[in-house]
Amino acid sequence: MKTLVPRVAYFPDSFHEINGVAHTSRHFEDFARRHDLPFLCVRAGHRRQALEEEGNLWTLELPRGSLSIPLEKDLSFDPVYLRHLPVIEDVLERFGPDVIHITGPSEIGFLGVAIARHTNLPLAASWHTNVHEYAARRSDPLLRVLARPHSEAAGQTIEDLALAVATGFYSNADVLFAPNFELCRILEEATERPCHLMARGVDSALFHPQKRCRRDDDRQIVLGFVGRLSVEKNVALLAEVQRELEQSGLCEFRFLVVGHGAEEAWLREHLPRAEFTGVLRGEALATAYANMDLFVFPSHTDTFGNVVLEALASGVPAVVTPDGGPCTIVRDGLTGRIVPDFEFASAIAGILKDPNLHAEMRGAARAYALAASWDSVFEGVYGAYEQICSPQCNAAR
Repeated sequence: MKTLVPRVAYFPDSFHEINGVAHTSRHFEDFARRHDLPFLCVRAGHRRQALEEEGNLWTLELPRGSLSIPLEKDLSFDPVYLRHLPVIEDVLERFGPDVIHITGPSEIGFLGVAIARHTNLPLAASWHTNVHEYAARRSDPLLRVLARPHSEAAGQTIEDLALAVATGFYSNADVLFAPNFELCRILEEATERPCHLMARGVDSALFHPQKRCRRDDDRQIVLGFVGRLSVEKNVALLAEVQRELEQSGLCEFRFLVVGHGAEEAWLREHLPRAEFTGVLRGEALATAYANMDLFVFPSHTDTFGNVVLEALASGVPAVVTPDGGPCTIVRDGLTGRIVPDFEFASAIAGILKDPNLHAEMRGAARAYALAASWDSVFEGVYGAYEQICSPQCNAAR
């Protein structure tokens, strides 16, 4: 890092929840803390109103209210979050940011855009969620009443419109970040703004193969999934994988499913071989990963796939789809497999029936993850800030 760095006011639309935005945001704040960088994080939380100053690190936590609209089990949208604007403006005036950084089209993101415009501060925005694909997947149950050609056309229209709205929002920024090169290309074409790669790192000390603690007499194969149990994660494919593996004669396996979401009840009914742990964090999560033999992640909509990288760091090869960010993490045939939905079961069986291949993949997965660090990710973000900050960025480390 250079001696002079910008004072960053960061407005994440998720911080305490269980998702990729929150996961990245917590690591971003930790990076600023460890490097003693001037960093203000304005976020939603459960405390009534809390401003904390820890050296150069400031956090302003403001609650969502009773009118909030549920989006996920642990995430909501507060349409009157604007009521916090006077408090935010007061803290920003004291902090004196050089750049505003938002993460998405949430109530907090809209506030960040408005403040950047009002104060004439440069605005950075990072794309974390494929909201257009989420909109299309979640409309599927409503579109099933139509004939298949019409439902597919309507779904594509919804996806295209949602993408247009999202890229219109991101066009407010001066510089963009995205977790994979394909998204960077899409965003640059749609917004005419520069977009930089903002991948993800992993804590390779926390997520480690040595956390494995299975009983010596446990010979069953453990197929793992970690993430939100929702339709856009394509979790229904897990039941199909179970059926196809059983039909192929591979029966000594069970699923370990970590997470929560709207599809949990359906999965419990259709995955009799599964253990459902709910949400796990820290050492409990690291142990769960290490106890897996293969990580099965059928999502088509993830922009990166933090959980895939955590699995690899734990020495667990991953099977992923060719869509989205996870396929940019996995090295096909080396650290796992990249296959379409209909090949998941055969890919899993192919790895498990070859113990030497499985062992080689476990070692290669760990080696790959060791090269991914959060520090390198955020150092790249600060490098991109230099493009939009004035030379007067005046905060010393």
